[in-house]
Amino acid sequence: MTRKILITGGAGFIGSHLARRLLSEGEEVTVMDNLFTGTKVNIYDLLDNPRFTFMLHDVTHPFWGQFDEIYNLACPASPIHYQRNPVETIKTSFMGMMNVLDLALKTKARVFHTSTSEIYGDPEVHPQPESYWGNVNTLGTRSCYDEGKRAAETLCADYLREYNVDVRMVRIFNTYGPSMHPQDGRVISNFVMQALHDKDITLYGDGSQTRSFQYVDDLIEAGMRLMRLDRAKLDRFFAGRGMTVPVVNVGNPDEYTIRQLADETLRQLPASKSQMVFQPLPKDDPRRRKPDITLAAELLGWSPKIPLREGLAQTIAYFRGLQ
Repeated sequence: MTRKILITGGAGFIGSHLARRLLSEGEEVTVMDNLFTGTKVNIYDLLDNPRFTFMLHDVTHPFWGQFDEIYNLACPASPIHYQRNPVETIKTSFMGMMNVLDLALKTKARVFHTSTSEIYGDPEVHPQPESYWGNVNTLGTRSCYDEGKRAAETLCADYLREYNVDVRMVRIFNTYGPSMHPQDGRVISNFVMQALHDKDITLYGDGSQTRSFQYVDDLIEAGMRLMRLDRAKLDRFFAGRGMTVPVVNVGNPDEYTIRQLADETLRQLPASKSQMVFQPLPKDDPRRRKPDITLAAELLGWSPKIPLREGLAQTIAYFRGLQ
């Protein structure tokens, strides 16, 4: 049976990949986006598909539609973009989430919410399991995103407990791949674009801080497996672990220093004349980031398949094509 699916923020990097995957499986897809950071370029190839609809709309304003499933991806996700208008960022996280949940409550739609590893802040527990509450500065320049996503999780949990809305959440760790915005300020896009243009590669601190890099196809696979699970099975799984709300880390547990990422970027672009330069660490920049994906492995039978070297090569090829 064909499902009617809404993707908020669907013209963005991850949303466009998700829309393409869902259409390939025969679903009917509506993408809602206000194009603040998304772009129709990401979905041009989908516009002529009779099962695809684009809706220009801001998720912070109420909306209506009959959908079987709603994937909530609406929110700027890179510091450059979410700090450009921090009030709008936290409004998108909170009010957008509430509008999604209100619609789901009225129409019995299943909800998938994309949370983030940023809810863990600068973690004091490593690697980070779903049970960790985090170490977040509520007053910093990153707080509009970190706290907005934490508040969105709270809304999901309360709509589930109070109204029985069928909601599932993933906490996404650093994800990359084709269709990333070339000026989004994230470390992979920064390094690749700097190397392609023979500009200095900028590392903060001494480059020893770590991240785990997940290729976008791995994320989409995990998310769709979670969304397709029977609700009763989902409830039993989490109840058996003392959890009342279904939330799962989705990321690649292979941990790399930022210096290692820079080295690999230059290895794959040997003609680049770029040199590494070092600048002070930004405030509240996490020192270490690595997901504990035990729950995802047990619940979904999932683990990431695409190593950094392979995914980075595909991402470089995409950015090259933009030149």
